[in-house]
Amino acid sequence: MLKDKICIVTGGAQGIGRCIAEVFAAEGAKKVFACDMNMDIMSDYENRFSNIEAVELNVCDRDAISAFVTDVKDTYGRIDVLVNNAGITRDNLLAKMSEKDWDMVVDVNLKGVFNMTQHVSPVMIENGAGSIITMSSVVGTDGNIGQTNYAATKAGVIAMTKSWAKEFSRKGAQVRANCVAPGFIKTPMTKDLPEKVIAYMEGKTPLGHMGEPEDIAQAALFLASDRARFITGQLLKVDGGLVI
Repeated sequence: MLKDKICIVTGGAQGIGRCIAEVFAAEGAKKVFACDMNMDIMSDYENRFSNIEAVELNVCDRDAISAFVTDVKDTYGRIDVLVNNAGITRDNLLAKMSEKDWDMVVDVNLKGVFNMTQHVSPVMIENGAGSIITMSSVVGTDGNIGQTNYAATKAGVIAMTKSWAKEFSRKGAQVRANCVAPGFIKTPMTKDLPEKVIAYMEGKTPLGHMGEPEDIAQAALFLASDRARFITGQLLKVDGGLVI
């Protein structure tokens, strides 16, 4: 589905991002750049996948992003797919949330998406095509107790995506922008939750269980591929029916 495409996946070290990078590689991408700050847990990538390259990249570092994108463009002449997956949580009730935790989540989850897309989108527009996929969350559409900062960023990327869908195609370029909103997924972010919290969330999910990173990766694969060539500005919830 992604034969010969050049792809960038942020937050590619583990969880959903790692699964997306591996699925893209398995689906024929010419090169997948798995970007993250945690290089230690990406050391096995290149031994297992000849078409995945681990890249140390901070989505808050605009100079590093500029240099990276320039290098990819100079080497391959194009960027076909960008997956904005890097994200963090710093949960707390609003009354107890520190300004530091607010700023950190906004910087990574919202400004980091802005940074990456601002640098990659001109390459796509120049080439006349591309797919930008940003990870939102059902929390971004319906909110959640103790996640004011996270919810704000995940709602914000939906609004940015809709704006980009209109902006990037206005001169005829087939540059698409869409969001995926995961529900309750088995990732490093959720693995340490108390059993009673997991049982509660599974009970609220009509399909009765947590999702797997593969479920999100397959949604991203579809939106990245030419099979979704007439889909832009959309939010795809992959949540087992948690938010209906």
